[in-house]
Amino acid sequence: MLTQFIYAYISTVGFSLLFNIPKSAILKSAMVGALGWLIYSEVHQFSQSAILSTFLGACVVSVLSEIFARKFKEAVTVFVIPGILPLVPGSGMYNTMLALIQQNFSTAALIGSETIFIAGSIAVAILLVSSFTRLIFLKKI
Repeated sequence: MLTQFIYAYISTVGFSLLFNIPKSAILKSAMVGALGWLIYSEVHQFSQSAILSTFLGACVVSVLSEIFARKFKEAVTVFVIPGILPLVPGSGMYNTMLALIQQNFSTAALIGSETIFIAGSIAVAILLVSSFTRLIFLKKI
């Protein structure tokens, strides 16, 4: 578990550098990504559902990004975009394309549909947390 946390942290640092995140926010965005991956792997271990695990991991990434953005006076995207990257279903996309190239269409449909649902769960999690946060801050005004 610790090694997965470290790998997620390092990969998020790499993507933060690639996306030119402000230097003061790189380590913080890496922490967001690593914690999101930690939640994903813990939930996946118990539920065996990649879609639910990804949704909850993305919710954690989105909540932490909202908190960090307000605390450190940065844009939310500075933390969300690098933080969500460990959860992106890259292997699912690769395996879908591989199955299509090998003309194994039933496997491609199975893996592709799961990949689409995982990507959708990431989008829905970010949307829900962002909308909920806006509702909270609109009521305070």
